[in-house]
Amino acid sequence: MAEPTPRRNEPRLRPAPLLFEPAEAVDDPEHFFDLESIEDPRALLARATELTQAFRAATDRAVEFQAIAAAQLADPRRFDRLTPADIAERAEWTEDYAKKMVEFGRDLMRGAVGEGRGSTDPL
Repeated sequence: MAEPTPRRNEPRLRPAPLLFEPAEAVDDPEHFFDLESIEDPRALLARATELTQAFRAATDRAVEFQAIAAAQLADPRRFDRLTPADIAERAEWTEDYAKKMVEFGRDLMRGAVGEGRGSTDPL
């Protein structure tokens, strides 16, 4: 399970860096961040765990940015604001999920999340 987003005054943990796959490695379906070349199971577990944590952290941050963008797009002060249905269509979400993400984004922008007044999970 992903770690909760730290409070604003707490530093974010920096997971292992995600290195981009070389172009030739992408063509090989068995190649994944060079894990297939690690023979020592301890080293494999350690590197796979680092990658798992990095992907989870990246996912959490991406979801936060999605929520902020959704809230900005739904802002009633915008002349070009979008409805939750429009946002859902663009993001390939359900309309109910889009509504939750808009509210989550508003909480993030108000600073409510991470200060005990909100949740880092839009559901």
